[in-house]
Amino acid sequence: MSWQERIDEIQRRRELAAEQGGAEAVGRQHAKGRLTLRERIGRLLDEGSFAELGRTAGVSEPVEDGGKPGFTPANFILGFGRVEGRTCVVGGEDFTVRGGSPTPAGLRKSVYAEDVALRYRVPLIRLHEGGGGSVTGSGGKGASGPVGSSVGEPHRFLSVAQTLGTVPVAAAALGPVAGLPAARLVASHFSVMTKETAQVLIAGPAVVERALGVSVTKEELGGPQVHLKSGAVDNLADDEDDAFRQIRRFLSYLPPNVDHLPPVADCDDPVDRCEDALADIVPTDRRRAYDQRKLIEMVVDRGSFFETGRQYGPGQIVGLARLNGQPVGVFGNDCRFYAGAMTADGARKARRFMEFCETFHLPVVAFVDEPGFMIGPDSEKAGTIRPGTAAVLAAASCEVPWCSVVIKKSFGVAAAAHYGNHAHVLAWPSAESGPLPVEGGVAVAFGREIAAAADPEALRADLERKMAERQSPFSRAESFAYHDLIDPRETRPRLCQWLELNRHRIEALPKAGPRRFYTRP
Repeated sequence: MSWQERIDEIQRRRELAAEQGGAEAVGRQHAKGRLTLRERIGRLLDEGSFAELGRTAGVSEPVEDGGKPGFTPANFILGFGRVEGRTCVVGGEDFTVRGGSPTPAGLRKSVYAEDVALRYRVPLIRLHEGGGGSVTGSGGKGASGPVGSSVGEPHRFLSVAQTLGTVPVAAAALGPVAGLPAARLVASHFSVMTKETAQVLIAGPAVVERALGVSVTKEELGGPQVHLKSGAVDNLADDEDDAFRQIRRFLSYLPPNVDHLPPVADCDDPVDRCEDALADIVPTDRRRAYDQRKLIEMVVDRGSFFETGRQYGPGQIVGLARLNGQPVGVFGNDCRFYAGAMTADGARKARRFMEFCETFHLPVVAFVDEPGFMIGPDSEKAGTIRPGTAAVLAAASCEVPWCSVVIKKSFGVAAAAHYGNHAHVLAWPSAESGPLPVEGGVAVAFGREIAAAADPEALRADLERKMAERQSPFSRAESFAYHDLIDPRETRPRLCQWLELNRHRIEALPKAGPRRFYTRP
């Protein structure tokens, strides 16, 4: 064979690889309403920026008549590309070849993805659709040869762990995702799944029925209605293009790696903008709820708030935003769910978010309306105090600049999870602070007196009024328990001012080296 013949063979194999599993398999993929992996990569990345690794990895199939050998490409596609001009690594399973269940070369490329992201210190994006290992092994039913990994190899998941502390990792479930791909999906800082086509499974329905005798569909087992609430996946996408938009947006707030700061964007939203609607967004009736997301939107740069994990631990709100172009982490409460009380899931969500902000040098802005840990039998069965205390300790050990704006309630141990170490504290006139909310505190402290009173309800109301006066923000401001008591309309200007005062601290964060976290309860 001449060099030209070999050069021609390279081109032929590249062309065969571009066909993926063949026209019939691609047609089946499209018939299910799903794109092929190459189409997904093309839509996610900046046009023409994909530089593939291992295009000719796969299996050649010899023919007896001396013709050109057949070629089946590896069913994991991997390479470099750009998102909004920034270099990243992208990879995913090719479902048109063996349903995404790894082939030998596909498995090698899959486990190499994290190594590449770490070596070049750029964000990693995984686009998942496929199963984990097969009982027949990666070589298929007729395979022979070595079984299992060499004892001398490093742990397969070591690089997966290292990426989470080094570069941003975003992942999407775009079809059925099971086994190893499911583990990789959740080993990310941000995950999204499509509404109609994705399921995330430890094992599929056939395995579940054989092992447990339970008959369920993929959707019932691991559809969005399961995993958005379980916390295994952060966000839901209307379709694949929406998933790509969310990934691009998520990455826009983050640095390429922990050695750099998040990118500051141009901002045409005035730093001195004061929204009149903030003055009365919190009802004077303490029993009425309000929409804290609207409050957040009015304070941060217009259109910049990007929430994650809304359905998991819904009393806690977390997301990313910008203030005068500076990316920040936003932490708040949704008082429409258990009055914003911190459940076990909410505490886990909050802790994960704090440690994410610490890793990538994101200042935290907390909008506090925390009545305390969720109480009651279900909360005790969930062991809420353990993850709740872990969240409190995570906040206490935060090193990024942190500003807490006390909007309404700030009660009990759980409230401490909303204040980082040396937090700058501002308070609204609606703020209430103390060991317990007035109603519960009065019931505990004055239970006997109330029961013995001629008019128990009248005495209860009078005591609650007096205790509420003691929890007034003016009393705490007089005692210098806040850095300042502010007009709600001043919130955006004061936060932008605070960020500017902390510019030197923000710039010093990467110089301190990778963040290490204490053992949690």
